[in-house]
Amino acid sequence: MNRNILIRLVIDLVMTVLMLVAMAYHVTGNTIHEVVGIVLFILFIVHNILNRRWYKMIIKGTYNVRRILKIVINILFLVSMVVVMISSVPISRDIFPYFSINNDMVGRQIHVLTAYWGFIFMAVHIGVSWGTIINAVRKMTGITGMNRIRTIVLRVLAVLIVIYGVQTSFERDLGSKLIIYDPFGSYILDNSAMGFLIDYLSIMGIYICGTHYALKFVRSEAGKD
Repeated sequence: MNRNILIRLVIDLVMTVLMLVAMAYHVTGNTIHEVVGIVLFILFIVHNILNRRWYKMIIKGTYNVRRILKIVINILFLVSMVVVMISSVPISRDIFPYFSINNDMVGRQIHVLTAYWGFIFMAVHIGVSWGTIINAVRKMTGITGMNRIRTIVLRVLAVLIVIYGVQTSFERDLGSKLIIYDPFGSYILDNSAMGFLIDYLSIMGIYICGTHYALKFVRSEAGKD
């Protein structure tokens, strides 16, 4: 496998893990949350530098559904991450305490709201590139042939992940977090890192699977024309 592709995959994987850790604020505590946020921001910059060619190619070539979706999602993801990082400075308690403000309620609302949207955009971003990711993993593991049983098992697993993810979205009241953040509202007070990880991975699964299979359907329909 091309070394540059491998480096990008590793960085993307680390960013995904760190995003999940950053979302688990009530599990990790404030200090770890802020440190992870800084590392995530640095990797986000590196990620964009490594993929800078993509920005040059935006206005070139033809546009199809996949490309339009990718452009829109990438821009929204970029904006959300920038807003998350900017809003984190005035509400920081450990890393940037000298920049903190007395009434930081609005800053916290903006920070958490854009963080949840960024989480969703990240999942859709992965879904758009899921086929590329799977092909890269197959090359790494030496799996090149198609296996009907393996395909069926993986699709059943995907359905189960989506079902559990939908249930978890309601249980964790994800919808309200994407509209407005109420710091005094209710959320699941679990201290289980594993439980949080499973729940949020399943929520990611909704958007990854949904995006991937929706694009496959669009391509198949376009092929019939």
